[in-house]
Amino acid sequence: MADLNLRPKFHITGGNGWINDPNGLIKFGGEYHVFFQYYPDGVSWGPMHWGHVVSNDLTHWKRLPVALAPDAQDDGCFSGTAIVWQNKLWLMYTSFKENGGGENVRQLQAVASSEDGVNFTKHGIVIGENDLPAEYSPCDFRDPKIFAEGETLYCLVAARRRGGTGRILLFSSKDMFNWKFESDVTGRDSGGIMIECPDYNRKLGLLTYCEQFQPARGSEHLNIHSTFYRLGTLDCKGHKNTFGESRIIDYGFDFYAEQMFEDEPVMIGWLNMWDRNVPSQKYGFAGMLTVPRRLEVRDGELRQSPIVSADKVYEKEVCGSLTDNIKIGVVRINAKNLKAFDLRLRKKGDAYTGFYLKDGQWIFDRSRSGEKIDGKESDADSLAGIRRMPSDGCAETEITVVLDEFSVEIFVNGKALSSTVYPDTDADGLELKVKADKCTVSRFEVVGACHD
Repeated sequence: MADLNLRPKFHITGGNGWINDPNGLIKFGGEYHVFFQYYPDGVSWGPMHWGHVVSNDLTHWKRLPVALAPDAQDDGCFSGTAIVWQNKLWLMYTSFKENGGGENVRQLQAVASSEDGVNFTKHGIVIGENDLPAEYSPCDFRDPKIFAEGETLYCLVAARRRGGTGRILLFSSKDMFNWKFESDVTGRDSGGIMIECPDYNRKLGLLTYCEQFQPARGSEHLNIHSTFYRLGTLDCKGHKNTFGESRIIDYGFDFYAEQMFEDEPVMIGWLNMWDRNVPSQKYGFAGMLTVPRRLEVRDGELRQSPIVSADKVYEKEVCGSLTDNIKIGVVRINAKNLKAFDLRLRKKGDAYTGFYLKDGQWIFDRSRSGEKIDGKESDADSLAGIRRMPSDGCAETEITVVLDEFSVEIFVNGKALSSTVYPDTDADGLELKVKADKCTVSRFEVVGACHD
């Protein structure tokens, strides 16, 4: 019988029920607030609420009451964002109305506010159908990202062009309630059928977004729903936006709907994927969020490093091989002039999750990880449980592995690869074989982080 109390220890979940996109990442009242798409009454996607947790250190989370829930105004409270404005915490979200489905669906932008950061009052739709230019469809118009520049509020919203695919639109307001259309930010259709979850960090010049049903690009991204970033400048007033080409954010099976904190370069994503089975449903929950990731742009690329508050258990030099037992925690490997690398995680007998270096690529292999996860991808790598990430061939290599119940997040010199895995609950073996001029392994324990 499944253990209905089995949950990730330090990754955000809804406790019971289904979660997907992180929403409204904000610091307010001295705490980090993270909201998320949440259906408390089942383990499949349903009428969307906003779950809510807070933290002082981005690892230890406290669950708060549901912030937004469906009612007569909203059939669902879809994804959105948060801002501190006029000493209140404001949420902007997509108000979903079914209206019989199809082209009658309406996805419009609404706001809610709170003085205490816990209890929210809805104020209704503020970017409505009449505010959306006629060439875009109000049935695919969602995921607002609100931010301020001086006295002006701006909002990025994902939209679908009639007869085309996804776009990112920019709106402006002086008072939160009256908005006008400013520009089509990218000026071109997405590769997939729809863009979702746009975000922009002004300090980094970093635009992030998702694309649904995006065609594969070699072996770099094979997920049919993918996440990308582009570096450049969002010119809110002059509309002379300059962005480079799109690049993948995370090379793993399970990463989507990324969002950044407004005032800190920290990102959280959904550590799951659409159109896949979710084996954790039998435990009474489905979906989790990634650990927070600190971001920087270096040498023209996005670099990510995990934020996990943990205590060091040991640090040792490794010559050739290492065996250990770890189910939950963090492992950091520093190697000089790395020549060969083979890491097996959550090992039990012949079952394990593999990560190794081959022909200038990092290979992640979950074919032996445990319960099978199937998706709509039909390429050879996906069917074999394989994901690939480029190796930069640097003389110094830092590999950080974050392990929690049902997930593995791997960071190599700033590149990220995240995936869910479902091994036996007592599978905890670690085996490392490495060839390098020097290799140091450190292990860390995450203490007291469970938020349920």
